[in-house]
Amino acid sequence: MSCGEPHETDCSEVLDHLYEFLDHEMPDSDCTKFEVHFEECSPCLEKYGLEQAVKKLVKRCCGQDDVPTDLRAKVMGRIDMIRSGETVPEHDITATAQES
Repeated sequence: MSCGEPHETDCSEVLDHLYEFLDHEMPDSDCTKFEVHFEECSPCLEKYGLEQAVKKLVKRCCGQDDVPTDLRAKVMGRIDMIRSGETVPEHDITATAQES
């Protein structure tokens, strides 16, 4: 998606990292670039607003369930592996969680 207008930060970069922005998982300098982009680009602002609304809805409707400690540990371990560039096992972590 692109509005067709030139921006300092390309629409595709903004949309590729939208959830990092929504989850406050990016450096402040990148957040500032995204905020400037949203001021300039109504299609990206609209997509941001939609994703933000969905995130709030999911949190309100599904955010009350406690996550089992072992599942949280497995998921965090998988995230750490991916971030460090390690090879991730082929088996599906959700299959392991369903067996519990």
